[in-house]
Amino acid sequence: MTVERPSKMMQWLTESGAPQQKVKLQTVVREGTEVDITVAAEALQPGDVALRIPEHLIVTLDRVLEDNTLAELVTTGKLSELACLTLYLAYEKKRGKEGCWYRFIKELDRMQGRGSQGAKSPLLWDEGQAAELLAGSPVVGEIEARLQGIRKEYEELDTVWYLAGSLFNRQPFSPPTEQFSFPVFRQAFTAVQSSVVHLQGVALGKRFALVPMGPPLLTYSSTAKAMLKFDPESHEVRLAVDRAYQPGEAVLAWCGPQPNSRLLINYGIVDESNPYDKLPLSITIPSDDPLYRLKRDRLAERGLSTQQTFQLQAAASLPAQLLPYLRLVHSTREADVEGVKWEEEAGPVAPENELTVLNQLITHLRLRQSRYRTTIEEDEAIIADPAKGPRPTVAARLLKIEKGILAAAVAAAMALPGAAEAAAHGPVVTAIKME
Repeated sequence: MTVERPSKMMQWLTESGAPQQKVKLQTVVREGTEVDITVAAEALQPGDVALRIPEHLIVTLDRVLEDNTLAELVTTGKLSELACLTLYLAYEKKRGKEGCWYRFIKELDRMQGRGSQGAKSPLLWDEGQAAELLAGSPVVGEIEARLQGIRKEYEELDTVWYLAGSLFNRQPFSPPTEQFSFPVFRQAFTAVQSSVVHLQGVALGKRFALVPMGPPLLTYSSTAKAMLKFDPESHEVRLAVDRAYQPGEAVLAWCGPQPNSRLLINYGIVDESNPYDKLPLSITIPSDDPLYRLKRDRLAERGLSTQQTFQLQAAASLPAQLLPYLRLVHSTREADVEGVKWEEEAGPVAPENELTVLNQLITHLRLRQSRYRTTIEEDEAIIADPAKGPRPTVAARLLKIEKGILAAAVAAAMALPGAAEAAAHGPVVTAIKME
C-alpha cells in the first residue's frame, strides 16, 4: 500500500533554493509500519540525475566548524565524526525554529532512524530484544560493542563542549550530559548514523554528510551501481541513476561493500542479495603452544598471524588459506609445521593432523549452527508473515542468510577427503581456539 501526502521535506528543499527534483517522497507500508521512501517522480533512464542537493543544504563537519579545535578532537580519536554531528544537531534542535536546520531535524526526528524495511537499528530495540531475536548470531556481540562505543563517546561530550567552543557559540545551553540523557543521545546518534552518507574524493570535513532525501529515505542496495557523489563544479551532491525507473518506483543507491550485519546495525535493513555478506571465523594459537614461535614465523611469511580471522561466504566454499592455516596451527611436530603447503590443491601433512583439522572445523561449524533457536524454514515463515512486524522480520532475514553461509561451509568441509571419518570421531581435544 502506498500513500501520497504533501512532503514538508520537499517543500523545505524548494524554499531553500534546491532545484526541481526528479524524485519525490512516498509513504509505503513495510511489515505493518508506514515508511517514507524516495521514489521516481517521473520516468527515468540510466544516467539521469534524479537527485540534486546544493551544498548549503548538506550538514558536514566543515559547515559547522569555525576553527580546527573539533577537527583535532576527531583526528586524535576523542570523538567520532558521527558523534560531532549528533551533538551539533542536538543543540540545533534546542534552538527550535530559530535554527537553520529546523525542518531537516524535524524530518530526522520523524524517521527515528527507521530503515526502508520498516525496522529501526537494533541499537534502539527494547532491552534484550536483539539478544532474543538474533540469538546465535555474532551480530549480537557487535551490537553490544557499538552501544559501548556510543556510551564512551557520550561520556566524552562535556570535554568537547568545553574545548570546542566554536561549535557551540550560538547555543546558550548547559554542558551536553546535563542537557541530554544517554538514551536521548543514543537515539540521536542512531538517527544520524542511519542518515549519513560517506562521500568519496572529498576533503576530510565533507567525508560524512547528512543529505536531505538521502538515506534512510533513499533505499540502499548492495547491487546498485548508483552512488551519491559530490560534484565540485555545481557544488551539489548528486545521484545519477543506474537503471530505468517508472514513476513511483523506489530509487536505489549503492551502500558500499558492507555485510548485512553492518547494514542492520547502521540502517535497520538486510539485503538478501548482498554479495558482500560474510561470517567471521577467528582462530587463535595459545602463546604457550610448544611450537608457538615456529608457527608464528611461518605464518608471518604468508602475512598471517597467530590470531587470524577468515571470512565465510555463501558464494565461496571455504576461504583459500583456511585449511593450510589449520594444518599448521594443529601441527604437533616441527616437521609438520615446516611441511605445510599453501597451494590451493595442497594435501595433508599427516593423517592424524588432517583428522584433527577436519574434526575441529566441522565440530565448530556445527556448534555455531546449533546456537540458533530457529530453523531456516521457521525464518522463512516469519519473513512471509506480515503480522510479525519489522523487527522479527529483519532479524529472520539475517539469521536465514547466516545459516545458509554456515550450511555451505559445512557442505564444503564434508566434501573433503576423510571428512566423514573425522566428523564421526568424537571431539578432538585441542588448545586452539575457534570462534
